[in-house]
Amino acid sequence: MEKLTLDAVADMAEEDFVATFGGVFEHSRWVAERVARARPFASVTEMHDMMMGAVEAAEEDEQLALLRAHPDLAGRAALAGELTAASTGEQASAGLDSLTAEEMERFTELNTAYSMRFGFPFIMAVRGADKARILAGFEGRLGNDRHDELLRALGEVSKIAWMRLLGLVQPAATGKLTTHVLDTAAGCPAGGLPVTLWRLDGEARERVGSFVTNDDGRLDAPALAGEAMTAGTYEWVFECGVYFARASRPTAAPPFLDRVPLRFGISNPEAHYHVPLLLSPWSFSTYRGS
Repeated sequence: MEKLTLDAVADMAEEDFVATFGGVFEHSRWVAERVARARPFASVTEMHDMMMGAVEAAEEDEQLALLRAHPDLAGRAALAGELTAASTGEQASAGLDSLTAEEMERFTELNTAYSMRFGFPFIMAVRGADKARILAGFEGRLGNDRHDELLRALGEVSKIAWMRLLGLVQPAATGKLTTHVLDTAAGCPAGGLPVTLWRLDGEARERVGSFVTNDDGRLDAPALAGEAMTAGTYEWVFECGVYFARASRPTAAPPFLDRVPLRFGISNPEAHYHVPLLLSPWSFSTYRGS
């Protein structure tokens, strides 16, 4: 389905806006109803922030109704084929439609324990996750107190809504991806270091581009920008062995660090993701910069 532009969202009749976005928050059209007149939105980020503002301003009974509108993960509704199309796709993407008997028993046990403790279903943004991470989330959050878990559940609802909005609306072309490589052993930028960017989709890998850092250790232009900046999982591959050889840095044979892969996720394509590498022949580190 072709995504809507932000201009098209602004021009919608109010009833069409609610019909289109009423399912972004599971069975909770009231969220879209409360923000319909806040248009136009400058970005999907602003649209999402307005929607979450409506959720956060709601009474607790409305928030609980929103949480209880979500189905159990791999629960009865999934088995009966009664999930919304969005929930069906999200659970299937995490492999929850193909559980073994033992896995199904464990999910059922955890769903029951969680709902009995907190009074609402376990909610997690599972698109792109796997069964091990979901089960770890279940086990880790069962020990929370109810207030903290209510806030955590609403945070997961926020993530789900964000991903659903990105599936419906074309983001503003404001995002970019950059890097900066610093040679911490020499105390200088790592110029002349080849780096390749890959986009990952399951087991598939698509090369986005190959670059070489300049004298400042940066790329001459963003590796991704505008419409090319899309949400997903990416991987930088830094050719550190080539850099060390060119810079005449002493290394072991073979080098302790040669080709360094760095996997990271982009959740908001409207934002700036700066993913630098701090490098020596014996160690490296990274962080999300600005």
